[in-house]
Amino acid sequence: MLEKTILSNLILNEEFGRKVFPYLKEEYFEDISFKKVFETAAEYIEQYKAPPSIEALKIALDKRKDLNEDMYTSTNALINELKVDPDTSVEFLLNETEKFCQDKDLYNTIRKSILILDGQDPVMGKGEIPKLLSDSLGISFDQSVGHDFLEDGDDRYEHYHRKEERIPFDIDILNKITKGGLPRKSMTVLLATTGGGKSLVKCHMAANHLMYGKNVLYVTMEMAAEEIGRRIDANIMDITLDEVAEVPRDVFEKRMARYKSKTTGKLVIKEFPTGSAHSGHFRHLLNELKLKKNFAPDVIYLDYLNICSSARVKGAAAANSYTLVKSIAEEVRGLAMEYNCAIVTSSQFNRDAYGNSDVDLTNTSESMGITHTADAIFGLVSSEYLEEMGQLMIKQLKNRWGDMGYYRRFLVGIERSKMKIYELEESAQQNINLDGNSGGQQGHNGGGGKGFQNLRDSPPVFDKTDIGMRLNKRGGGKSVFSDVTLT
Repeated sequence: MLEKTILSNLILNEEFGRKVFPYLKEEYFEDISFKKVFETAAEYIEQYKAPPSIEALKIALDKRKDLNEDMYTSTNALINELKVDPDTSVEFLLNETEKFCQDKDLYNTIRKSILILDGQDPVMGKGEIPKLLSDSLGISFDQSVGHDFLEDGDDRYEHYHRKEERIPFDIDILNKITKGGLPRKSMTVLLATTGGGKSLVKCHMAANHLMYGKNVLYVTMEMAAEEIGRRIDANIMDITLDEVAEVPRDVFEKRMARYKSKTTGKLVIKEFPTGSAHSGHFRHLLNELKLKKNFAPDVIYLDYLNICSSARVKGAAAANSYTLVKSIAEEVRGLAMEYNCAIVTSSQFNRDAYGNSDVDLTNTSESMGITHTADAIFGLVSSEYLEEMGQLMIKQLKNRWGDMGYYRRFLVGIERSKMKIYELEESAQQNINLDGNSGGQQGHNGGGGKGFQNLRDSPPVFDKTDIGMRLNKRGGGKSVFSDVTLT
């Protein structure tokens, strides 16, 4: 099946043919009819620098003198069966053809090596085997071998001045500190204690990005997919989790129809058993979604990092939590780069952070490897006072995209019953004490801990976007989907 698909696209799909023709060889095809058709097509391409038409291919076969009657009949029958599916992704075909060439070449090389070892090859000796295997394993359709600093200066200049596509938040401060939102090929980690709001923030962001028109994949290993869906329903409908189950079916269906009309994005929620899935499973899922649903996520939410498994670290090595979690983080970030998307995941604070309102990177649980790998890390800090005020403090712990002295700590409003966070007035950001209190209030012990006179420790270095403010000009707890009301 794959051989026929490759041969069909080589002849009938010029874009595909130009990219794969230099790598295909006659010996990769097992059936003699495939060999003869490929050989004939290859001769035509070499002479005319373009793939042959079906008619031209048949004429070229008629001129061959090495085909008996049976072979001539089978090759013509094969040509008549050649066809391409216009809906099949060229990128998918290229990836599968590259694997096909690698597997076939390695198989043929091993067979040839055995003949050399047995002394049946009159030309090549044993010393040639390592080079044969190296050449076979080095087959790749990627022609890039690196960036030439002096010769490729124009490309570098264009990169400096290219406006990078980002996935914006509906919280203006988050857009300011990330220079406009989440960049692709990045991994962001949220750190919090148990019940500290990690899943709440991820569900809110997922709902916001869906309604902003982005494709969102939510991978959960902590809760059931239906529970994640309920939380996102509560967020978008602006109702409590308990009220979600009370919405009549006809109203619920009207709501879903209304949301579909408001966004071009899609949200897919996939559930895996805790600790059972690694980057290989996620890669397979992404390929299946691309193939079966034509779905490619702009952002992936992974709940959460520490309960994934590793595709590389197995057995006794997995007992070392530093190595294990660092490997998981590297594999997950590799997915973001491979699939050109942003990944948002989370991890736990260690026990020293419980009850501590001024956390730092040393409070990361299990492995500091997470801090070395992530592009941005935000700590979610709460306290009794903040809970009473309906607020959550977010602290920048790592940020590769901006000045961490700009809004190092800031507050957002939080409605846990509706799984929402929202923008607060600027006055709420003026003074935040190290003990987690806001608005210049004193600490619980009455001593009034050491405080920040101004949250913005230094002026912004770069221009700060207002995309979040334009996306959602709201205050207090008003929903971004305030036009949707329960009827």
